[in-house]
Amino acid sequence: MAAKTQVLLIEDDKSIASFITTSLSGNGYRVIHALDGKEGLSLAASNCPDIILLDLGLPDIDGCEILKELRTWCSVPVIVISARTREQDKVNALDLGADDYIAKPFGTAELMARIRTSLRHSYTASPEKVYRAQGLEIHFEKRLILLNGEEIHLTQIEYQLLTLLAENSGRVLTYHYIMNAIWGPYMDSNNQILRVNMANIRRKIEVNPAQPRYVFTEVGIGYRMLENESI
Repeated sequence: MAAKTQVLLIEDDKSIASFITTSLSGNGYRVIHALDGKEGLSLAASNCPDIILLDLGLPDIDGCEILKELRTWCSVPVIVISARTREQDKVNALDLGADDYIAKPFGTAELMARIRTSLRHSYTASPEKVYRAQGLEIHFEKRLILLNGEEIHLTQIEYQLLTLLAENSGRVLTYHYIMNAIWGPYMDSNNQILRVNMANIRRKIEVNPAQPRYVFTEVGIGYRMLENESI
């Protein structure tokens, strides 16, 4: 699990951030770090992390406000790491959508255990789902994509895009909907980055990208994926 997991750390204390980054990297996680709330929201929108570690006492925006904003468009697990130890602070954070709360100081073993638990809950929140259509298989829980039995390797953003379309197969998803779901409301409305990623996906899964079998363009509107045969 760790090798495929990207962690966004939003923490302004550089010594604590260094400790956490070293601990996570040593356990196989990939870490991106933001020093304040504004940068944290931007990185959450542009990198689609698997889990977020959020300090409450940030220099520009209170962590509870960041949590509230994240939950308007982001459902990934959020673990609050804070020096605030009052029970009410913990209740407030959990009520706003935090998945867990760790009071500073804490040890590496506790942090790793909390991360594993939060990720396990997010991966098993729904039953095993599989997309199958004309030789293409997407095993959502295993994060595995097969084309005629051969594994297809996608970047994280490409995987997020393809699974979003697969989960809504048969439906047209607008450019705006996809941009907001993948990159969040802080991404520029220009959909060029979406078009580039979709072109990369087609090169990897389509025999002829100019005549796609799986992902179709609805000109001027968005994209639609071939209906899931396994439903």
